[in-house]
Amino acid sequence: MSSTETFTPAIADLTGDYQIDPAHTRLGFVARHAMVTKVRGTFREVDGSIHLDAQDPSKSSAQVKVNVASITTDQDQRDAHLRGEDFFDVAKFPELTFTSTSAEKVDDETYKLTGDLTIRGVTRPVTIEFEYTGSAKDPFGNLRAGFEGKTEINRKDWDLSWNAALETGGFLVSDKIKLELDVSAIRQITPAA
Repeated sequence: MSSTETFTPAIADLTGDYQIDPAHTRLGFVARHAMVTKVRGTFREVDGSIHLDAQDPSKSSAQVKVNVASITTDQDQRDAHLRGEDFFDVAKFPELTFTSTSAEKVDDETYKLTGDLTIRGVTRPVTIEFEYTGSAKDPFGNLRAGFEGKTEINRKDWDLSWNAALETGGFLVSDKIKLELDVSAIRQITPAA
């Protein structure tokens, strides 16, 4: 094996408890702006835990917390508006959370995770399709597992309903929001009894 190749353990080796690595995880979103372009954003502060069961994926689970004030679209005025009362109202609702309720294996690399997404105090079910992107031991000896996820939600379902009509028809912000997740998780070592 050359030095540029990586070792990916068999899927059965992945069973265990994991901590999301915030430095290597991205929770992003895409919204249409003014009906003509897309605005992309990210929440920079994401924390959570994952339990993987390779033998019975239905026993896998995840819990995620997001600091909503960490939102960035690389435009200060827009970010301030998103943090304000018109959108996320971070003073009243500082966290966005996801708690899984079920998991299923679609094929060898694809999984569906369904759970409760809470935004602005409103909880609704969502299903996220994840692709297993690989696993490896990092230079510090940690086993890492990677996943990419995506889903689409209607922001109005979580009372994110602010908008402005355009003179030419349509609205400033799309109702449909695409969520994009790139997750790196580190398996936790269980201390010996």
